[in-house]
Amino acid sequence: MKSFYIDTNIVIDFISLRVPFGIAAKSIFELAETKNIKLYVSTLSIATSHYVLKKIYSEEEVRTAISSILDLVEVIPLTEDVLRKSLNSSHKDFEDALQIFCAHKIENLSAIITRDLKDFSTAEVQVLAPDEALYYIQNKLEN
Repeated sequence: MKSFYIDTNIVIDFISLRVPFGIAAKSIFELAETKNIKLYVSTLSIATSHYVLKKIYSEEEVRTAISSILDLVEVIPLTEDVLRKSLNSSHKDFEDALQIFCAHKIENLSAIITRDLKDFSTAEVQVLAPDEALYYIQNKLEN
């Protein structure tokens, strides 16, 4: 089974259907239901998504949306080990370092899916934009 780590921006795009990014994000989450893939997200992404989305939607709407996402993903905890590795890393963006080191905890990770390709360039795993991930999932995995 192929495994994909989802960055915070993809979660926010999916819940808010943010134009034009929401369509690709929605397709990725739909493929998690119908294809033999596994999606992962960090506890940090869930908390950050809640914070951002509360500015747009009601508390109840945000909690309902996040609850539905939890049915589609496995949550990777933000541990002390991840915090220390991120603090000691050369990554310029601490939050992105946290995401990268959470992703490193996943065995046989296929890719990180993010719109923030530049800040994930040192991730030491494949990093795909949502459209690239969709192509990979739909074409590479079926052949």
